[in-house]
Amino acid sequence: MKTLTLKTDEDFFDKVTHLAKKLHLTKSELIRQAIADYEKNVKRKMLKEQMKQASMKVRESNKDIAKDFESTLTDGLDELR
Repeated sequence: MKTLTLKTDEDFFDKVTHLAKKLHLTKSELIRQAIADYEKNVKRKMLKEQMKQASMKVRESNKDIAKDFESTLTDGLDELR
């Protein structure tokens, strides 16, 4: 395993130490898990944004299709009168 050095203020160090003890983890394991969870969260947000953008494109496409068909709504109905 590689080593990563992290400089923090006293308050952050105390929080990490306290939480690691509470969860029965080493500080290193706690930080690894926190970063893994953060990465999942970032990926989820990015995917959500991609899905939102794709949805907007489909919505615009559907609007265009609806406009194209709007003019045909009464096609053939004049003959029924």
